[in-house]
Amino acid sequence: MDFDNETIVAIAVTNIATAAFIYLTCGGSSKGGRLNNEIQLDSPKVATISSVDDVIKKTMESKVAAYCRCWKSKKFPFCDGAHGKHNKETGDNVGPLVIKNDK
Repeated sequence: MDFDNETIVAIAVTNIATAAFIYLTCGGSSKGGRLNNEIQLDSPKVATISSVDDVIKKTMESKVAAYCRCWKSKKFPFCDGAHGKHNKETGDNVGPLVIKNDK
């Protein structure tokens, strides 16, 4: 099944939003339910915008774009594998949103 670039981005954004909602409503982190303890804390809302061109460029360079869903990555919004430590500490099973280029 082939998707156009706008559909891929829409699916990615929906997945990120859904994962964040589920995570937050099912207990969040061990620190009183707050998931994000580091990134743009002075901002009332952290919203990451990736254009279709950015996603295409990223996936053309490395064949995948892995977006952080644990809020622990030092390369946020991209994944740096920090979810591994987070999962061991919390018993969680969160992982990145991976968009891959099959071409």
